[in-house]
Amino acid sequence: MSAFTWQGRNARGQLVSGQVEAESSDQVAEQLFKIDVTPISINASAESRADRDILAPLKRSLGLNKPSLNDLILFSRQMYTLTKAGVTLIQGLRNVGRSTRNVILSEAIDDLIEALEGGRGLANGLAQNPHIFPPMYISIVRVGETTGALEEAFLQMASYLELERDFRARLKTALRYPAMVIIAMFIAIAILMTFVVPVFADFFARADAPLPLPTRIIIGASNFIVEWWWAILLGIGLGIYAFSRWIESEHGSYIWDRTKLRLPAVGKILFQGTMARFARSFAMTYRAGVPLVQGMTLVAQAVENQYVGQAVADMRSGVERGESLSRTAQATGLFSPLVLQMISVGEETGNVDGMLQETAEFYEREVDYDLRNLSEYIEPILLVFLAALVLVLALGVFLPMWDMGSAALS
Repeated sequence: MSAFTWQGRNARGQLVSGQVEAESSDQVAEQLFKIDVTPISINASAESRADRDILAPLKRSLGLNKPSLNDLILFSRQMYTLTKAGVTLIQGLRNVGRSTRNVILSEAIDDLIEALEGGRGLANGLAQNPHIFPPMYISIVRVGETTGALEEAFLQMASYLELERDFRARLKTALRYPAMVIIAMFIAIAILMTFVVPVFADFFARADAPLPLPTRIIIGASNFIVEWWWAILLGIGLGIYAFSRWIESEHGSYIWDRTKLRLPAVGKILFQGTMARFARSFAMTYRAGVPLVQGMTLVAQAVENQYVGQAVADMRSGVERGESLSRTAQATGLFSPLVLQMISVGEETGNVDGMLQETAEFYEREVDYDLRNLSEYIEPILLVFLAALVLVLALGVFLPMWDMGSAALS
């Protein structure tokens, strides 16, 4: 734990400050957001900064220190507060840079200051670090910089990133219990096959009794695991590595992203979350004044799903040909009739961004409902699988005992 001093504004706009111990500035920011305080600065103690400088090269080489969503949210909130207060961009960035504990983000802020001092503009400075600031972030800031609404651009990005963070947190929370059950199940199977089954196998071997097929299969599997455990672990590791490389390819990423959306129980939630991200990001770019075609290009990247991104790219091609937004959306086959009707009404009334925001909220409500009921979908599947596993193991172990008992009685 490290000591941090912070300053911020509460819900009434009053300047407040304090000191807290936490693992990182992200954790401090989370605590402040929970009590409705918008952070202006978060400063680590001298000892913490020294630790940061010592560990920075190692973390950077391992890719462990990439700015998180909380880092970008805090950066956006701080920049919104400072620009709204009339602080110059360079001075504001210096203040934010001093309070930023993430080394990579701090270096990116230094690049921003250099870009502004060189007259290249804030958006161009952001574009120097595309691994930190996504294309949508850069475009929204560019529009705000051009129109003189920079504080609004930072506020929009902060709100957008907060919604994205909350969705990811809800999804992780909902999947935590099923994941723990599955992991515990595999650990139990490994223990049974490695330590318990061999004991029964020795007993049956000494009894020299004929074994039924289920028992022979279980003992054979146990012997294979005990003898070739290193090859199994190596195969699993190589399989994970090959799979990760495959999904990094364009073709593999497209197939995997499409498959994810069709998984039982979880696929529906992932699909609705992706569509909510599409509608929310599209509404934000439209409201910010980004040209429609350029906005759809940004949205195709923002959905973080190659399958849906390709559908958005097809929509963009239709719009470029002069087709209506609702018609191109219908051609993708992704949207429900209700959502298509909402988009059509938005086009007719000139309130496309409002209808897209309504669409995002519709999908988010669906996601919340399904997340609350996710355990009800998954628990029966896990219970059936677990019951089948226990039944197979029980039959494999006890059938020979029953046979030997019957033979002894006869």
